[in-house]
Amino acid sequence: MVTAVVLVQASRQGIRELGPKLAEVDGVAEVYTVTGEWDFVVMVRVREHEEVAKTVTQGLLALDGIEKTMTMVAFQQFSAHDLDAMFGLGMESSP
Repeated sequence: MVTAVVLVQASRQGIRELGPKLAEVDGVAEVYTVTGEWDFVVMVRVREHEEVAKTVTQGLLALDGIEKTMTMVAFQQFSAHDLDAMFGLGMESSP
């Protein structure tokens, strides 16, 4: 499974209309509205790296109202449990 985070900057009209349209694109798992420089965070989850390109260029960028995107492909995934275990190494109390 390949995960990509796509930051989306939208036009004024796009901010009002894009959320549901982004969520309908094949390969999009979740869409969040956010504050700051970017308007949406789109989580893409697909089987192959090539599908990320297709989802972004043929799916997302085909929508009206998108002014700019930035795509970041994830290398590794860590859960809170994994991080606790990793940072706790050597911290076990000895009897």
